Amino acid sequence: MAPATMTYACDHVHLRSRDAVAAARFYVETFGARETGRVGTDPVSRVALDLGGLTLFIEQAPEGIAEAAVPPHRGLEHVGLRVADIDAAVADLAARGIAFVAPLTQVNPHLRTAFLDGPDGVRIEILERKPA
Repeated sequence: MAPATMTYACDHVHLRSRDAVAAARFYVETFGARETGRVGTDPVSRVALDLGGLTLFIEQAPEGIAEAAVPPHRGLEHVGLRVADIDAAVADLAARGIAFVAPLTQVNPHLRTAFLDGPDGVRIEILERKPA
């Protein structure tokens, strides 16, 4: 059980798709999501959406990537949980025997991440964002 002083918050959901643009269009047309950005132009490598306050990243899956797992896992790449102090969060989780599948990484000057596998193969990202 996490100590009362540790606060986790949902940051984003990250999906992979054979066609990121078409998948994004589905969320826009079906659920009223709003496109907030794209990475890459030809081809697009990621589309970012705001889905009712939830940030949804849809990544263009590389060729040869395995099919999605049998439901309920289809399409889910990882769940991102934001923390104020990633060093404390990683230390806390490690002290409780949680193994990381990707170590603490400085992605850019404003983002640090670490990944672990949760129950049923769900990949979970712990991340700390600093203001730009």
